[in-house]
Amino acid sequence: MFLVMGITGNVGGATARYLLAQGKKVRALVRDREKALSWANQGVELVDGDWNDPAAIERALKGVEGAFVMLPPVWAPSPDYKEAKGVIANYVAALTKAAPPRVVALSSMGANKTSGHGVITALSLLEQGFRDLISPIAFMRAGGFFENFLFGLQVAQGGTLPAFYNPTNRKSTMVATNDIGAEVATLLTGPAWSGQRIVEIGSMVTADEVAAQLGEVLNLDVKAFAIPHAGWAEALEQFGIPKGHSGPAEEMYEAVNAGWMDLGVEGTEHVAGTTSARDVFEAARNAARRKPGTDQA
Repeated sequence: MFLVMGITGNVGGATARYLLAQGKKVRALVRDREKALSWANQGVELVDGDWNDPAAIERALKGVEGAFVMLPPVWAPSPDYKEAKGVIANYVAALTKAAPPRVVALSSMGANKTSGHGVITALSLLEQGFRDLISPIAFMRAGGFFENFLFGLQVAQGGTLPAFYNPTNRKSTMVATNDIGAEVATLLTGPAWSGQRIVEIGSMVTADEVAAQLGEVLNLDVKAFAIPHAGWAEALEQFGIPKGHSGPAEEMYEAVNAGWMDLGVEGTEHVAGTTSARDVFEAARNAARRKPGTDQA
């Protein structure tokens, strides 16, 4: 039995799919059983609760062979990152008591730094908080998700894909959540290890390349457009970040564009991505077409 946190999200869902494909039993901690019904129908054992309840996390960990854990994404965190600190404390309490044979934690490129990276601060805190755990642990430092560009399926019809990456021809670490899930499942079910591992996952890709692959799917000539820094706050608000709270997200993209959140941190392992941005766009478009009443080009 393997515990997968965040199963209704992209990375947790991908991890569960790969574990189920291997014939493994999967358990998930869920706050909304209705939202996770499709997983229950595939044989996933649902445990009621969420990451704000250490007792529920401990129940979900009972008897597992391994666990995948992650922080809920918070794009407008409190100045002291109290949201992340609270969840980390709950995890540490539960993981200390349950001490599963292995743990894989979703982290990010740049988490080796302790400042200057905005919302990645939460994942730096996660790595620091988990370092005294008894269980063998692997930190999965992922690049930027290709899925973050899926809005382009709607907005790029005019031939332009807005991006926070500047310049758009500079390579940055990017990855598909499908590849993260595949590697998490491999770590959970593969050879045992002791101590801690840090795995970087992703490949060096430019926003220009992402735009070109989106164009292949849309059958259009799509070019990446670097959003001027002065327009970042407004653009981030359109993605749902409350007005006046875009600072941490802006700081993250500043760090990405500065180039110090790329592959190759000393002491890490590296796994290259195999799923392209084009694959992600194609899969999303096909899924939308299968939905009743959807009319998408």
